[in-house]
Order: sequence, then C-alpha cells, then structure tokens
Amino acid sequence: MTIAEFTPVVLGAAFAAGFLGSLTGLGGGVIVTPVLTLFLGVDLRYAIGATLVSVIATSSGAAAAYVRDGLSNIRIGMFLEIATTLGAVAGAYLGTHVPTRTLSIVFGVVLLQAAWQSSRGHKSSAKPHPPDPLGERLKLNGTYNTAAGSESYAVYRVKTGFGLMFGAGILSGLLGIGSGSLKVIAMDQAMRIPFKVSTATSNFMIGVTAAASASVYLSRGYVSPGIAMPVMLGVLAGSLLGARFLPRLPVRILRRVFAVIVGVIALQMIVSGVLGRI
Repeated sequence: MTIAEFTPVVLGAAFAAGFLGSLTGLGGGVIVTPVLTLFLGVDLRYAIGATLVSVIATSSGAAAAYVRDGLSNIRIGMFLEIATTLGAVAGAYLGTHVPTRTLSIVFGVVLLQAAWQSSRGHKSSAKPHPPDPLGERLKLNGTYNTAAGSESYAVYRVKTGFGLMFGAGILSGLLGIGSGSLKVIAMDQAMRIPFKVSTATSNFMIGVTAAASASVYLSRGYVSPGIAMPVMLGVLAGSLLGARFLPRLPVRILRRVFAVIVGVIALQMIVSGVLGRI
C-alpha cells in the first residue's frame, strides 16, 4: 500500500475512532490500534505510539466542549490525574519491553472486561455507603446539566477510585489506549459519578495521561510522523463531532455502543495474540 492509499484509510478509521471515543470516553486508541495492527500491518508498538498522540488530540478536542457544557468535573479530573500520570510512566516503560503478542492478549482481555462492566451498569438506588468524607473535604461533589435542569451528585469511595486510576494509567502506557475505558468504569462504577460526567471528565484527563506515556515511546523511537499525523487529525475531527452529540444521547445507548464495539475488538486482539499474528 502506497502512502497516498495508506493516509486516507488511516484518516477515516481515526475519524470514526475519535467520534466513538468522544461519546464513550474510550479514547481513539481502542479502535485505531487494532485497525493499524490487524488490517494495515503496522507494528504494535508504532501503533501504540501513534494512538497515544491521537489520544492527546482527542482530549484537547472534546474536553473544551465538555467543560463549556458543564459536564466535566475539573476538580475530580485534576485529583485523579496524579495517579494516572504516575501509572502511565511505569506502563510505558513496560510496554517497550513486553513481547507484542503478549501486549495483544493483554489488550484484548482488558477491553473485554471493560465491555462487560460497562454493559452491566449500576442501579442508581444501590448506594451502600454514604458520600465519602474525603470527597467532601476535597470538594469533589458537583452538579451537571440535564434535560430536566441542573442535577447534583456526590462522590463515593474516593480512595478506591484513586487506586483504580493508577492501574488505568499503567494500562494506558502499556497499551496506548488512553485508559479512557477504565477511567469511565472507575468513576461510574466505583465512585458512583453519573455516566455522562464520567465520560466528559475522562476526556478531560486522558490527554495528560497519554502525554506522559507518549514521551517514553517517543524517546524509544516508536512515534512515526507518517502514522501519527493522520491518526491525530482524524481523531481530533471525530472527537469534536462526538462532543456535540453526547449531551443529547441517552446513557443506555452509550453503554451499548461501548460494550459492543469494545467486545468485538477485544476478541480480535486476543485471537491474533494467541495465534501469533501480531
């Protein structure tokens, strides 16, 4: 495949990835990485390096719109970024030393778990613990806009969420997925933050996490401008469009989109890793 053929294909795939990543908080790497490796034959580490760059673009494009619409909780994002950034540097170091077939299997398992957790959701009435006092001291509770008006919410299990974010950062650096999927699950399932707020805050956070990981891949020579540029431009355009649709879409549809797409990609990555195709 020539450069003239390769670039528009990557650009189109990145646009779709940015759109879906913006709607679900996944980050574009969840779709772009498998497309580059499974269908275009790009080495997995170069795909990870390119998608980490694209994740920065996703966060920059969507985060501004979500902050403007009052969906992102900036205090939660800044607090949890401490854990994700530390984890991202550690994960990126591991990612440059682990065999690619192992990375593919881990990639698939992590995404399969993320799809399953997202499809389950949680019952809004099932809140076994009172609001976390630490969340109140850090002023993490907030409000967001809905069709019925402004709605308030409280944050639960802050320490658990912080620990999960460290793990999300490791997986971000290891797999180049921006860890958006795990961040949404940590905030949605563990901390009981409304799903749309979790998605918006995840988009606000993933750029910082990805930047920490990308610096390691860049220093190792795994960021190719010919791959990273169309990926970044496509994801940025898709994320801007997706950000316009999120406030108007019901949570149930977002969960189904999340679960189906990530589940299919997860199975493909596991099979490819087991068979040694990557």
